[in-house]
Amino acid sequence: MNKMTKKERIIAAINKQEVDRLPFSIWYHLPQVDQDPVQLAEMQIEQAHCYDLDFIKMMPFGNYSAHDFGLSVTFYCTETQPAFERKFAIENAKQWTELEPLPGCFGSHGKQLLFARQIQKQLKGEEIPYVQTIFSPLTTAKKLAGPRVFEDMRSHPEYLHQALVAITETTINFVKLNIEAGVAGFFFATQCANKEWVTEAEHDEFGVAYDLKVINAYKDITYFNIAHIHGDNTMFEKIEKYPCNCINWHDRWVAPGMAEARKLSDKCFLGCINEKWLSQAKPEEIRSHIKEGVLAAGRTGLMITPGCVAQLDTPKINFYAARIAIEGL
Repeated sequence: MNKMTKKERIIAAINKQEVDRLPFSIWYHLPQVDQDPVQLAEMQIEQAHCYDLDFIKMMPFGNYSAHDFGLSVTFYCTETQPAFERKFAIENAKQWTELEPLPGCFGSHGKQLLFARQIQKQLKGEEIPYVQTIFSPLTTAKKLAGPRVFEDMRSHPEYLHQALVAITETTINFVKLNIEAGVAGFFFATQCANKEWVTEAEHDEFGVAYDLKVINAYKDITYFNIAHIHGDNTMFEKIEKYPCNCINWHDRWVAPGMAEARKLSDKCFLGCINEKWLSQAKPEEIRSHIKEGVLAAGRTGLMITPGCVAQLDTPKINFYAARIAIEGL
């Protein structure tokens, strides 16, 4: 078949149509530049050209959604150490009631909006889709308080609900401005759809209810919308029902695997690369690793990506090897 553009390839995969080759992307943190939206955009576009990526998964620092609500963060600004929480913002349950909705262009949210605008500007019309990373409201709450969020959920549910309303409104404000900045869609990451932390009923009340409000703000506007399920022992079947057209999870080391997931979902899958294994792999092993995933998933409705953020110590040659490996699969 004729060679597709990157956007055509992505849309075909989403629609479970034939592609000229499987779409490919990788992503990892860039802590040495992720406080400068201009340079971060430069580096992510450089990555896209270097590895011939079919889309850019934008990589703001992982705590940006909580930073503006009072989370204290240490920024190391080195290639080997991502930003990390220094002090949680919520130290007692009553403090949840102090959170108020913020504009989508405020503080660290504003910095990530500038990041999206810079990608749009620096691409200069080049047609490569880029998706902004956002977090579920409950995930942002967990970033604000750590594990105590689950204690407060049970002891003072009304306080946490009040906070989640403010976080949700803030996230939607941010989403709307990113749509104006030309994003193809959103990488919606949930770290709390985990049976070790919450029951399914609790996740329905404190997770799903707010998640859907965020997703409904963009699902009919953007065309490339990914639900990322983080961690193990997850509620895959619950998140699979979200109105996103793509799912990404740790498919190579967390259930369900690709073959089983195909029985549970008709969405486009992003995966087949074990992001932990990739950092230690020999380049010559990577093609067989990816091929194994493709055989399990089937070639239709599939993009080759890591199951989550690639580790910072992954040799760059392994990213090249992964891109080369998809030829002919």
